[in-house]
Amino acid sequence: QVQLVESGGGLVQAGGSLRLSCAASGRTFSSYAMGWFRQAPGKEREFVAAIEWSGGITYYADFVKGRFTISRDNAKNTVYLQMNSLKPEDTAVYYCAAGAMSSRSPMSSHEDDNEYYYWGQGTQVTVSS
Repeated sequence: QVQLVESGGGLVQAGGSLRLSCAASGRTFSSYAMGWFRQAPGKEREFVAAIEWSGGITYYADFVKGRFTISRDNAKNTVYLQMNSLKPEDTAVYYCAAGAMSSRSPMSSHEDDNEYYYWGQGTQVTVSS
């Protein structure tokens, strides 16, 4: 069992930055692939970024490449999402999730929210224009 708690959301102006954190409980955090998803009002949840268990492989949605960076610190049971050059269209609730994908799993597995077992409660990110 893994419990996830996101933090770091807030209100920021366009062009600004935020760093989201997701703290995990449980001894097996380091064995899980971690992902960030987001959901804007009236829209479906969408994949943002993912990182495999060791942190050596990362995946990004095209719309965040070059702006967002996912990382993890297994010693602290925490995964991060550094968000730079934020745009109003990045406004959403951001969720972290844990899944059992291996380093051999294709990117499509990491993008699929059905592959994730555990989810946090979400943190609101609002980007003003």
